[in-house]
Amino acid sequence: MATITIGKPADKARLLHTLVLGFAADPVARWASPDAATYMSRRHEFFGAFGGAAFDHGTAFVADDGAAVATWLPPGVAPDGEVMGTIMDEQTPAHRKAEMDELVGQMDRFHPTEPVWYLPLIAADPAHQGRGLGTALMEAAITVIDADGRPAYLESSNPRNIPLYRRFGFDSIGEIRTITSPVLTPMLRPGKG
Repeated sequence: MATITIGKPADKARLLHTLVLGFAADPVARWASPDAATYMSRRHEFFGAFGGAAFDHGTAFVADDGAAVATWLPPGVAPDGEVMGTIMDEQTPAHRKAEMDELVGQMDRFHPTEPVWYLPLIAADPAHQGRGLGTALMEAAITVIDADGRPAYLESSNPRNIPLYRRFGFDSIGEIRTITSPVLTPMLRPGKG
């Protein structure tokens, strides 16, 4: 049984490394940044801009002291798109930049306009995968989300994770992809209010 805690701002730098490792073989992350050294160089900063605000809002869920992490952004809190854009511009190969812009544009079009709980990042350190940590993180977060009553949204960048999200009431609302990118699956969970 996993122990779930809430990540504090002081934990952020350490826990972002769990996410970097957890996404090291992610289809979309590595399509965007295929060179290993490039991926490792600034991915912690990118993830900090993408989901790091969860540490400031008490919505970064942590399993077993950092074996796995989920950064949920509460309604009204958004990723830092400016920082993300700068890093992706540096890390995306030149021949993929137009497609990356298209992918981000599609993500923006699918993202709900109403206030939702948003899950930018959930991952386990590969040394701890297969222990049910993702399920434990989702259970803890869904309890908080259901108490709030509003919908939740995510984009699954790995098709293997879709069954986990479906078990928690998320349904696919489309498909995000470009000519060469892997599929990104936007998923929405209705509110309970």
